Amino acid sequence: MAIEASPPSMFSPWPDRLRHAAIILLVAALALAALVFFGELTPLRAGIVFACIAGAALVPWRLHDSDAKRDEALVNPIEQPVVRAVVGGIPDPAVLLDRAGRVIHLNAAAAQLAPALRKGELAQFALRSPEIISALREAIANTEPRRTSYVDHVPVDRWMDLMITPIQVPTAFGGNDTCMLMTFHDQTPIRRVEEMRADFVANASHELRTPLAALSGFIDTLQGPAKDDVRARERFLGIMHTQATRMARLIDDLLSLSRVELSAHVRPDTLVDILPIIRQVGDSLELMATERGVKIEMHVPEGPVTVAGDREELLRLFENLIENALKYGASGGRVEVTLAPASTTDGASEIRVSVRDFGPGIAPEHLPRLTERFYRVDVGDSRAQGGTGLGLSLVKHILNRHRGRLLIESVPKNGATFTAAFPQAKVATPVA
Repeated sequence: MAIEASPPSMFSPWPDRLRHAAIILLVAALALAALVFFGELTPLRAGIVFACIAGAALVPWRLHDSDAKRDEALVNPIEQPVVRAVVGGIPDPAVLLDRAGRVIHLNAAAAQLAPALRKGELAQFALRSPEIISALREAIANTEPRRTSYVDHVPVDRWMDLMITPIQVPTAFGGNDTCMLMTFHDQTPIRRVEEMRADFVANASHELRTPLAALSGFIDTLQGPAKDDVRARERFLGIMHTQATRMARLIDDLLSLSRVELSAHVRPDTLVDILPIIRQVGDSLELMATERGVKIEMHVPEGPVTVAGDREELLRLFENLIENALKYGASGGRVEVTLAPASTTDGASEIRVSVRDFGPGIAPEHLPRLTERFYRVDVGDSRAQGGTGLGLSLVKHILNRHRGRLLIESVPKNGATFTAAFPQAKVATPVA
């Protein structure tokens, strides 16, 4: 059973006031008693003075509370927590500015998009894009909505739409003030899809033309002159199977590359142990290595090594690197896969996975272009090996999405080393 407290009466504060004023009243009483004792005051006058002092000490003055209420009334409404909560609840990056362009509130998405944004500072100092600055100045000067588009090139290309909307907010004095709400909309997925469609049509039409022409020619031959030639039919069917396999792999690589590019601006945040991935790739390519007379040597630590990444993309990355070493460095007889921590020139920690072959190596003039789409050092040899010219381009884009980098070292006649460098994961607990 709940017991409700009785409301305070008008006399309830008096004991507290008397306790707080006890010293004042005691000192006043002693002083007045001394004056009466020495004949300076009559008892009546001393009693009147004491009554005045007691009244002043016990009367409930509310000056401090009034000041507090006045200060609360003068707080700018846009500084209230409810406004901060509304801005924070917007799913897209959002920044609320005052009419001078200073940041009042920003949500977590905006802080991630532009880490230089600071509350109370001018947004122009943090958003250095000319398009943003121009649109913001026009919106502030004309108090009209403005919309603009720009491309953010760091750390990867992102296409953004910015909407600046003037908002009338009430002031503490009963009037209205103008603020600017900036909302950013990421158009990167749409642009990536458009580019993916255009690239797929252009690249597929170019690269598929040769195998399609070969298949068409062999079909015509089998239906015509070689219709009853068993030996020719077996040979041509083998070639047709090779060409069909090449087309399937080409389309698969193009689609994989397009998927990676589509999400290049979104960095993976799942922690993955890369040791099982590397061992899985090594086991799956053991048959190819045996057929080519190559030994795969693993130099990896025993404990887990975690990076923030996408497991399927990392599997494709290591598969391409080791497979390329087996194809084009088979003459060296062995391929070394090494995993070790390292430091960059600026002192940052990273994880490096190096794949080294001992084959003919690569001439220096080819190194800068190796990650271009369909670039081949030896076109004939690449096609004979079943390559599509997209493997290293796919590796580069996967590393870009993981905020890593690809290092290539090669000396002619002394093999080549391809190193995938990943930033050190900040948390050491991998996600299963």
